[in-house]
Amino acid sequence: MGLTAGSAAAPTRAADAVPPLTPDGEEARRWAEQELSDPVYDIAEPTPLDRIARAVGEFFQNLFSADVPGELGSLVALVAGIVVVLVIVAAFAVWGVPRATRRARSQTPALFGEDEHRSAAELRAAAASHARSGEWDAAIVLRFRALARGCLERGVVDTPPGATVHAFARAAARTFPQLGERLEAAASAFDDVRYLRRPGTAALYALIADTDDAVVAARPALQTEAVG
Repeated sequence: MGLTAGSAAAPTRAADAVPPLTPDGEEARRWAEQELSDPVYDIAEPTPLDRIARAVGEFFQNLFSADVPGELGSLVALVAGIVVVLVIVAAFAVWGVPRATRRARSQTPALFGEDEHRSAAELRAAAASHARSGEWDAAIVLRFRALARGCLERGVVDTPPGATVHAFARAAARTFPQLGERLEAAASAFDDVRYLRRPGTAALYALIADTDDAVVAARPALQTEAVG
């Protein structure tokens, strides 16, 4: 049984519709661009930091693998040491000294058993506002919290959640030994007013405010003192 002209042409057209298994140059370039546009290749690309680290590593590898006469060995070591120091100094200049621990402390909202997100400056302003209105209890509590928050912001006294005012005063006294008695007196005033053992007065507020001002102006004897 013979094939008609129409039936013979159908397989030919079907074969023409199938892409060639071996593309020409233009088609191969287009396929390559489509493949490389896949986001997975972006993930595999080295970051600028990776390239910098690789370049530094290759520099030192080439430096120490080179054949250097014995009399120049110490000079090469000295140059390498200077380069390392310069790289470290540059890193500190660009990114600064690590402050992860200090940032974590400064973001702690709890202060003497209560959530308090305000900065030391904001607490001092709120305390002064209450003092102008003669609201001494609130003024005293807020000004002592400003004192503690200020030490925390400076990174000189760590005030973890749950710390008592007297534990804070003792830690602050180790950092500011010349102010130890005033810090303890201010802590007692805060505790007495807060727990209604005695009413707030202008004199007690002045005691805490003066102590806060003295701490702000004082130079710490220690970098950081933990409450405990």
